[in-house]
Amino acid sequence: MEERTAGTGPSGGSRTGRNLPAAIAVGVGLGALVIISLYTIKELFLLVIVGAVGVGVVELIRAFASRGIQVPTVPVLAGLAAMQAGAYWGGAVWLLGTFTVFAFVLLIWRMFSDGTDGYVRDGTASVFVLFYPAMLAGFAALLLAPEDGSHRVVLFIAVTVASDIGGYIAGVLFGRHKMSVISPKKTWEGFAGSVLACVAVGAWLMSWLLGGELWQGALIGALGAALATVGDLIESMIKRDLGIKDLGTILPGHGGLMDRLDSLVTTLVPVWLLLSLFV
Repeated sequence: MEERTAGTGPSGGSRTGRNLPAAIAVGVGLGALVIISLYTIKELFLLVIVGAVGVGVVELIRAFASRGIQVPTVPVLAGLAAMQAGAYWGGAVWLLGTFTVFAFVLLIWRMFSDGTDGYVRDGTASVFVLFYPAMLAGFAALLLAPEDGSHRVVLFIAVTVASDIGGYIAGVLFGRHKMSVISPKKTWEGFAGSVLACVAVGAWLMSWLLGGELWQGALIGALGAALATVGDLIESMIKRDLGIKDLGTILPGHGGLMDRLDSLVTTLVPVWLLLSLFV
């Protein structure tokens, strides 16, 4: 999430045009959906993942299509669902195996669809979308699978959300030094706010929910802040290359679902690895 300058417009949005009340309402609604699915029937959360990431996949495919890059929707979405099921019920080996199978499916699909022109371009883009975000989202299923998986997922999401909130507040109040020309509204002060918020939330939830050490949660938080920022910058690069501002408009005050998933999918793997070591 990019940092913003302080102040609001006449309709309650920020001076940059972001509708902050709508963004907060959407965030609360999504959070409630996640908590309810996690702590009732865990498998429902898999459906939430497939639904949310599926929308993000479609947004990304449409963005590529605007530049003449063709990615087939049906096999990518089928691969997304298969990877979630494979990861949850079979583990990391099944996640990797399913990804490999569907990567070949995509290459073969393209072979018989539009001829030889653009095969490398379209095939590369198809495997890219299968990996980012579809395969990376499979690590959420790996987080969910253990008996305490619901707590692990909550820690992961809370740390990533803390990165956005901490960066936003610190950027508004103290942001002066630009961080990157890729995303000019990001500042080093905002990044420091992200790190502090993530470290605090990570340490607290690691101790409270999972019975771990404070330093373990702090380490997860610090790494999460860094990689959430990297995720934002990666998506900014994609949007700049494609010449678009947002990948979608489905979430008022946020943009598209991929505009919310960017930082989540990049933090999933290291958080899963660290929790596998610590818990």
